[in-house]
Amino acid sequence: MAPLGPVEQTMADRLELKRIAAAFRMVGWGAFWSQLTLALVSGGVLAFNSIGSELVNNRDKAIGLGPGLSLTTLALLVLAWGVWQDWGLVRLSRVLGSGSSSIPSKAETRSQVKRHLLASLAGLTLAAIGYQALSGSLTFQASLQQPGFAGPSSAGNNAITSLEMFSVMANTQALTGHLIGLWVSLWLLQRLARR
Repeated sequence: MAPLGPVEQTMADRLELKRIAAAFRMVGWGAFWSQLTLALVSGGVLAFNSIGSELVNNRDKAIGLGPGLSLTTLALLVLAWGVWQDWGLVRLSRVLGSGSSSIPSKAETRSQVKRHLLASLAGLTLAAIGYQALSGSLTFQASLQQPGFAGPSSAGNNAITSLEMFSVMANTQALTGHLIGLWVSLWLLQRLARR
């Protein structure tokens, strides 16, 4: 088979650029809406947890949830930044698909995907550490429910409340959002490497 001439090569490059733009548009929108939904759910659950805990008389019985909730809130803020990065991927797909002469270079495109990847990794790390803090404090609190296991029987009522479980749910939503962002970034980097 003969090598492609300059005209055929240019047409093949344009077709490949259109395919990359379509991939960026598809996964950009998918990541945007899924991460936005998870961020809203996580934020709503954290807000409900914050408002609800003010209404509970015995909120001081929530042993050590503070660090886990703080890390979950940080993970949620990083997820919000990741949603903004998803919107950047959609905007990038429009520029790549336009065929104009001002399209970003491959290095600039890869740099934007790497920023998305780093945001997802940072948020995933915060959410995972927050999950460990939440589950550790709830496990300790659950162990206090059984007399003689980890504390005296006069420790009082240390039952785990639904508000405390909501904090774990908020963390899980943020963690899932960052996991989606990680997979999207890795897939886009792999797609760019094939070009």
